[in-house]
Amino acid sequence: MEGSYDFGMIGIGVMGSNLLLNIADNGFAVIGFDLKQERASALEAAAPQGTTVKGTTDIAEMAKALKKPRKIMMLVPAGKPVDDVINNLLPHLEDGDIVIDGGNSYYKDTQRRFEELQPKGIHFFGMGVSGGEAGARFGPSMMPGGDKDAYQYLQPILEGVAAKVDGKPCVAYMGNGPAGHYVKMVHNGIEYAMMQMISEAYDIMKRSCGYSNEDLHAIFSKWNAESLQSFLIEITAEIFRTLDTETEDKADYLVDHILDRAGSKGTGKWTSQDAMDIPVS
Repeated sequence: MEGSYDFGMIGIGVMGSNLLLNIADNGFAVIGFDLKQERASALEAAAPQGTTVKGTTDIAEMAKALKKPRKIMMLVPAGKPVDDVINNLLPHLEDGDIVIDGGNSYYKDTQRRFEELQPKGIHFFGMGVSGGEAGARFGPSMMPGGDKDAYQYLQPILEGVAAKVDGKPCVAYMGNGPAGHYVKMVHNGIEYAMMQMISEAYDIMKRSCGYSNEDLHAIFSKWNAESLQSFLIEITAEIFRTLDTETEDKADYLVDHILDRAGSKGTGKWTSQDAMDIPVS
C-alpha cells in the first residue's frame, strides 16, 4: 500500500467523504483519515465499484500510503482544529508535500500557516469550496491559493472533480498565500448580502403588500426566469410553496414557521470588517 494513493483527506464527515468519493470517481486512488472508525468504514462502504478508496484511523498509515509529493486536504472546523491537525500531521510529512485547508478559515490565519510551513518545505494551500454536500459529491466550485509551482500537482485532480460550465472546470488558481480563502470570504460575504436583500424583499411584500405565499412563489419564479436568475432566487421560490410536514394538519407553509434569525460561520462578518479596514464600500 505504501505510496499507492493519489490524494488524502483528513476529516471524512459528509463533506470530506463526498469530495473524496468524487475524486475517486475521476480515476484517482484516495485515502481518508478520521478519528472515528465508523466514518472510515462508511467511506469504504460508499465507494463506487471500480474505485480505489480506503478509510483509516491512523494518520501515519495515511501519510505512508500516499504518493510523493503527498497531497492532503483537511476538512475540519476553522480555528484551533486546523492547527492541531497540522501539528499532528507534520511528523509524517517531507519536503515538497502539499497540505490543503478546505474549510472556511480566516485568511489571516491561512497567511500565518503558509508562512510557518514554508520554511519546513511544506506547501500550504487555503482553498474555498462552494456547493455544499451535493456539490462536493458531484462537482464543487473551488478557489485554491498557495504556492504557484506546487499547484501543478493539484490542478489535474481539482479540474477533474470541479463543476463544469460550458465544458470549463469551476476552479482557478487564485494567487499566493491566503488568496483562495480571501476570495471565498468575499464570495460568502456577497452571498450573505444577497440573502439579506431577499429577506427584506420578502418581508415588504408579505407584511406591507399582503402577498400570499403562492403569490410570492409566482413572483420569485418569474424573477428567476429573467435577469435575477440565480440559485438563491430559485430555492427561495421553492421555499414559498413548501409545506411544513411537522405541523398537526401538515398543511401549513414552512416559511411561516421559520424563526427570524440566522447563524453564520463568520465569513460575512470578516468581509464587512475587511471592507472597512481597506476601505471599500
